[in-house]
Amino acid sequence: EAKASNSKKDFARYFDIALKSANETKYWLCLLRDLGKADKIEIGRILAETSEISNILASSLLTMRRRKEV
Repeated sequence: EAKASNSKKDFARYFDIALKSANETKYWLCLLRDLGKADKIEIGRILAETSEISNILASSLLTMRRRKEV
């Protein structure tokens, strides 16, 4: 969806939405893990990958915002 954005601001907004979704996913994965409703090893692997995606999105957003201010 971000590729179809009409402006840089719109592009950054899609990244912001994706970051919020990734953070919400981390919340639900932690809840599943802590309640014992899923395989802890598998949840741990998925959680690590989701955290990595969150970090990439956050870093990209920071870069976009810094470039916008320049």
